[in-house]
Amino acid sequence: MENLKPYYLKKKKKVRCKKLYYGNKDKVGPPEPGSVGTAAAPARIPKGKGQSQAKVNISAALVEDIINLEETSEDMQAVIEALKEDFSRNLSVRTSPGALDHITVVTKDGKFPLNQLGQISQKSPQLLTVNMTSFPESTAAAAKAIRESGMNLNPEVDGTVIRVPVPKVTREHRESLAKLAKQSTNKSKEALRKVRSKSITQVKKSKNKVSEDTIWLLEKQIQQMADEAAAEMDKLLAAKTKELLG
Repeated sequence: MENLKPYYLKKKKKVRCKKLYYGNKDKVGPPEPGSVGTAAAPARIPKGKGQSQAKVNISAALVEDIINLEETSEDMQAVIEALKEDFSRNLSVRTSPGALDHITVVTKDGKFPLNQLGQISQKSPQLLTVNMTSFPESTAAAAKAIRESGMNLNPEVDGTVIRVPVPKVTREHRESLAKLAKQSTNKSKEALRKVRSKSITQVKKSKNKVSEDTIWLLEKQIQQMADEAAAEMDKLLAAKTKELLG
């Protein structure tokens, strides 16, 4: 009578499925993202809660026909170096002759750095002078540029000589410089975003020649580079702010 049981009462056999291995028999699951240029493009794995985003490290040589990653890196580094120079030259608690060198003076003939129009010297710890004998017609414009430089300076014009008293270092002055440091950093980050956008636009031009995943990986790499550069700028700002506020 056992054989007469309806088919739905019969015990079903369990079917064992083999585990899927991807290159490594000790590891089960989907393949890890590989480098660009492999035979098969890696699958995108969404980032879950508590998961850290995997870092992308693409060989520049493999994608040189799409974008020059080394050039992108150099452009981003140039923005960082410009910020460092700005901090060093223009944002010091103690005003020195070098701090006035690159103040931009607007004249009827165009824009020029102050040190191209006048001779800057330090007469005493409390006084700087700018001799405008070579370009006397630009004396008023130079004094205006110094006054509006954001360095808390109040120049006095004496013929073709501009006298610049060095202000006492007050808490207000320190805070003003720290604010300028923040503004400079924001401008540098804007320049960094332009480098990133330009590079991503360049990558997207190759979307008809390479896989979608390759484009995605390259965009992620460029964003990663920009994030690292921005983090370095934040460190520079933190150090400068600490220095300025004392």
